[in-house]
Amino acid sequence: MLSRTADHLYWMSRYVERAESLARLVDAHYRMSLLPHSSETLAKSLTATMAALQMEEAFKKHNDVIEPRAVFEFVSLDRDYSGSIVSCLRSARENARAVRGSLTSELWETLNSTWLEARSLVARRSPRADIGQFVEWVKERSHLTRGVTIGTMMRDEAFHFTRIGTFLERADSTARILTAHQSDLIPGADAGVVPDPFEWSVLLRALSAFEVYRRVYRDVITPFKVAQLLILRDDMPRSLLRCCKEVYHNLKAVSNEQSSETERRAGEMHAMLHFTRMEEISAGGLPRFLEQFLARVRDLGDRIASDFLLPPAEA
Repeated sequence: MLSRTADHLYWMSRYVERAESLARLVDAHYRMSLLPHSSETLAKSLTATMAALQMEEAFKKHNDVIEPRAVFEFVSLDRDYSGSIVSCLRSARENARAVRGSLTSELWETLNSTWLEARSLVARRSPRADIGQFVEWVKERSHLTRGVTIGTMMRDEAFHFTRIGTFLERADSTARILTAHQSDLIPGADAGVVPDPFEWSVLLRALSAFEVYRRVYRDVITPFKVAQLLILRDDMPRSLLRCCKEVYHNLKAVSNEQSSETERRAGEMHAMLHFTRMEEISAGGLPRFLEQFLARVRDLGDRIASDFLLPPAEA
């Protein structure tokens, strides 16, 4: 497959996944903002999340304080910010348009109609737009895109590059969401104590893991068990282990003469998560573990770009 084609497929899927991850975060915080919590608690949670997503600096260029409504609209609807949901949907569509011949007509039509409708929603939005309704729509469109991808695409290199992009982005997103709550699980911290159940329930809802947590543990929410669920459970769709497993297997399917080291590092990440125990991660501290994991995700992304995709100057 041509590097240019692989590049567009990879980034198409990353942008779709990124839009969904942001929509999940906004939705979880938006729902919690409707409940009787103190404004300080919500502002603290939003600040930590914005910092973990590296959006805080861009937001503060136009806003003096972290105010929920302003944050929701900035992350969701700001067309001038390249990291907003609507900008991600636009980028996904542009990458798809460049490789229409490698996509099924159903997938192209899904991505194209998603962007056209998103653009229309932004153009006619009212000063008090329904953010909850918008992010729910984004999640539904992402689910539809993923379903069409799996249901219509041939299992060839084009499919595998879309899956690599999806799961690498998902691993990065899950790790960053955990980073926003990492202070509750540091070396020596009491893993059974729940400093703020509100913040941890936001995290679980953002990853569609609230009901799963109740089903698996049948217990109160504790940072230790939440981290265990989202890092080491192979049957949890958004866990770090599951994402690394999918990246590794899809990389094996598209391996070439120069990708052996990239494949080895992906396999090493998967093996590390598969064989480690949560007690070991907790002993070393979740912040240190997540920092190292995100560095390895960045390294893997750089190596994938070097082995398969376009050089940055041509992308």
